[in-house]
Parts: sequence; structure tokens; C-alpha cells
Amino acid sequence: MPDTEHLGPRGSSSPESALPGRRLSELAEQAVRCTTDCCGAGTTVSDGGTERPAAVTHPDLAALVSMQLRTGEGPIPAALERGEPVESGDLLREERWPQYRAMALDSGVRSSVTLPFRRAGLTVTLSLYSFRAGGLEDAPHGPARALGDLAATGLVRDRSYRAALTEVDQLGAALRTRPVVDQACGIVMHVLACDADAAFKVLRRISQGTNRKLSEVASALVDSRGRGLEQELVSLSN
Repeated sequence: MPDTEHLGPRGSSSPESALPGRRLSELAEQAVRCTTDCCGAGTTVSDGGTERPAAVTHPDLAALVSMQLRTGEGPIPAALERGEPVESGDLLREERWPQYRAMALDSGVRSSVTLPFRRAGLTVTLSLYSFRAGGLEDAPHGPARALGDLAATGLVRDRSYRAALTEVDQLGAALRTRPVVDQACGIVMHVLACDADAAFKVLRRISQGTNRKLSEVASALVDSRGRGLEQELVSLSN
């Protein structure tokens, strides 16, 4: 089993990178196993923000991936920009990315190819490396592409699932605080002799003016039963 490292934003570790990290690790490891002459792989995922989780199958490749994300030089940034595979058949003859070339050759890498996969605002890259010049010519059309397509689809599904869980949590929180907000509105309606909409607007003004959550304002008002706040409520209703 290859060693796998996780890289966070711009190649540093972060808690957020653990979310898609498993899929990225599996993609890198499976791609190495099914690609002839491949000595290692690296994967990244980006949604356009600063966070770019990544995984590699060998520690030496971690610095190579991190350098590209940090400097914007190399086949990974090029593939992200173009949206198509970027190959370097022989790094001894490569002239496009001097820093990448030097670091790759120092790690024993002679050729590489980076495949991008775009889905719903998210881009996954799969970089394959070989010790042999021209060793990855067939990689863009081999099983690694199918694996990348599958991983990108899975990551989009994971993101949608997490978003749905967040929405459910927010809805649950709103439902739990609704009773106390209703009670607070009732107090305001009694003090100001106003309707429910006007009472809610008063609570929202207090929330915004004191930089507190609406539920906190409502809870404090209910606890005090509105005593001592009559003048303040009247002023906020005007």
C-alpha cells in the first residue's frame, strides 16, 4: 500500500482537507496500480477558493504538488487553466516550467501527465509520474481517466450531501428557537400594542443593533418579561 499524504490550502495540512481526502487518496493509489510505467500519483481538488486539498502516493511528490499550487508553475496550474490534459513526455527536454522540471528530475521523475476533471464548479486533477521518458503516453486515454471521472462525480455528491446536512442542522436550530421568538414577539406586542410583524421587526432591530443572534435577544426578553425595556421598545418601534 503506497504512503499517502494530505495537503491542505496551497499544499499545507488542514482539517478541511480530511473531508475529500479519502477519495483523493483512493484515486491516486488506484491510478498508480492500473497505469503502466507509473511510479506515483498526486491528486488535488478545487472549487475556486483558497482551499485545495490534495493527496500523493509518495512523500517526495508532496513537495512537487505543493510547489505548483504555491507558485502557479507546472502542469497542475496549466491543466486547471486549460481544462485539458497537460503532458510532459521528457522532463530533460522540458522548457515550460524550470522550477517544476528541476524538482521533478531531482525526485527521479522523467515524465508526467496531469488530467483535469470538472464537475459542477469543482475541478479534480490527477497527476501521474513515471521514471521513464514517454512512459505515460497512453495514460490520458486509459483507465486512469475513468477513475478520475468517477472520483470527481463522487466528490460533487459528497459536497451536496454535506450541504444538505448543514441545511437540515440550520432548519433544526431555527425550529428549536422559534417558540422563544414567538414568546418575545408576544411580549413586544403587549408592550407596544402592535401586530406580530411590527414586533418581529423590533426584535430584529435589537439583534442588529447589539450584534447578537435573534434567539439570544428573544431569550433575554422572555427572561425579563419585558420589564424595564418599555422605553427602549417604544423608541425602536418608531
